[in-house]
Amino acid sequence: MISIAVLAGDPMTGEGAVSCLRRYPGLKVLPQEEHRHADVILVITPDVTEETVLLMESVTARSANPGAGIVLVTGHIGDAHLLRAVRHGLRGVMWRQDTTYDKVVEAVRAVADGGAALPLPVQGRLVDHIREVQRDVLGPLGLTASGLETREVDVLRLLAEGLETTEIAQKLNYSERTIKSIVSVMMNRLGLRNRTHAVAFALRSGTL
Repeated sequence: MISIAVLAGDPMTGEGAVSCLRRYPGLKVLPQEEHRHADVILVITPDVTEETVLLMESVTARSANPGAGIVLVTGHIGDAHLLRAVRHGLRGVMWRQDTTYDKVVEAVRAVADGGAALPLPVQGRLVDHIREVQRDVLGPLGLTASGLETREVDVLRLLAEGLETTEIAQKLNYSERTIKSIVSVMMNRLGLRNRTHAVAFALRSGTL
């Protein structure tokens, strides 16, 4: 059973959405005042404004469910608001003029399962932003999207291949002391237990 709460810009829209959603099996529609216990929050608004994003931020901050996601039904969302909303739990976007409640429920179920439901143009905007951040912000600092420095990634890649410290130093033209320092600093910063844990972290984050 998926618990869902509806937050709408006007009472009539909210009441209509609640009435329709109650007809779908597997959904439990919570009263608006109990939204902090929902698995998915459905936000309905004609256009995303600063107030909308602040609402999402507040909902996420007060949620009793750390895995809760937000599905947004709207007519438009700008890039700045999109990026902030994603940080606050947005995982689904539906265009108000094109969607139906069947499609909304599909999105709700996808988000409840840990997935996302984003139109292709929105996916493209997010991918473009990630590339820009890597190119313009992280790259010049020698960092990657995972929070690892590029030289840390080089060391981890060789560790994953089974090389010892001496071999890694030779491959990268560093001293053994430098390699040990790189590994030590990285593990302390990320709270990693050992080299195996560090390689596993890099694999999970998609760095390797």
